[in-house]
Amino acid sequence: MDTPDDDLEFDFFEDEPATTEAQSQSRVRLPRRGGRGPTVHRPAGPPRGMTPLLRLLALIAIVVAALVFFGLLIQSCATTSKQDTYKNYMAKVATISRSSQSDGAELANELTTQGVKVADIESKLRGLAEQQRQTVNVAQRLGPPGPLRSVHENMIEALQLRVNGIQGLADAFHRTAGSKATTDAALLAAPAQRLLASDIVWDDLFEAPAAAEMKRQGVTGIAVPGSRFVTNQDLITERSMALVLQRLRGASTTGTPTGLHGTNIISSVVQPGGQTLRTDAENTVTATADLRFVVTIADSGDSQEVGIKLTLTIQKPGGAIVRTKTIALINPKQEKSVAFGNLGQVPFAQKTTVQVDVAPVPGEHNTSNNKASYPVIFSLG
Repeated sequence: MDTPDDDLEFDFFEDEPATTEAQSQSRVRLPRRGGRGPTVHRPAGPPRGMTPLLRLLALIAIVVAALVFFGLLIQSCATTSKQDTYKNYMAKVATISRSSQSDGAELANELTTQGVKVADIESKLRGLAEQQRQTVNVAQRLGPPGPLRSVHENMIEALQLRVNGIQGLADAFHRTAGSKATTDAALLAAPAQRLLASDIVWDDLFEAPAAAEMKRQGVTGIAVPGSRFVTNQDLITERSMALVLQRLRGASTTGTPTGLHGTNIISSVVQPGGQTLRTDAENTVTATADLRFVVTIADSGDSQEVGIKLTLTIQKPGGAIVRTKTIALINPKQEKSVAFGNLGQVPFAQKTTVQVDVAPVPGEHNTSNNKASYPVIFSLG
């Protein structure tokens, strides 16, 4: 007889061994109450929700620092670039200034050269005018910094006035070559005044405003070149031009100066201190580091004199001290002074002689007042 279904036994699950997971779970022990057993301390830190925010803030700080750094770097480079731009421009202006001033010196030298003829002066002046035109062309090709464009045009205007002045003088000398009219000097003085005006334009409308603009731009340490074309204003007056014509016409006709010519020594003064030397008494002179002798002469004739050479000689053992100066131009009855300095080691505590000699001018007959000898003892004070 079969056994009923209720008697069947399903025991195959009970005989399997426990799994590894079950075994490990069975080994976990809870820490006992009362503080016994090891305690795990986890490091403190921000909540997990704050970490991305902190990282973002750090990144923003780095970006801001980088932007500040590069901003300062760019600003520094811009400042350096501006400084270099102005420096290069002013260096080119200085070259133009020197060239123009050199032409002015040549003009003055030509008008004060003894024995020169009118035709020679006219030819020389036309050559100088052409040189000035070339200088204007160079100036026009310059590229000034933006803030200096207007004053740069004033500099060009100053140079153009010099072209006009020199060219006008050449034309006036040509027109008056065969004339003896009393108005001839005025014809020469009018263009000559343009040369003086050019110096004023350069000073007031270029040099001064350019310096002020660079200061506004924060550009420092760069000088604005000056330019002086007329070094002797006595030479361009109407009276002086009349005397120039008188001298030139005398040289052009006979080759021998006419009229009364001559110079004489007025005084010899020790500086600093202002002691006037005497020829008839012993002079005790304190030899300071900046010792110099100022000699004053006068044009004692009725003609303009040019290129007057003065020589100062201090006698001493082993070789005299000799210094030479030249007065470019002096008009009748006018007085002019020259200073002799940089004398070196003078002889101390012994009698010596300081002598002044003025070279005779063409046509001078009385030369007795062209020399002076002063007995001197130099002391240390």
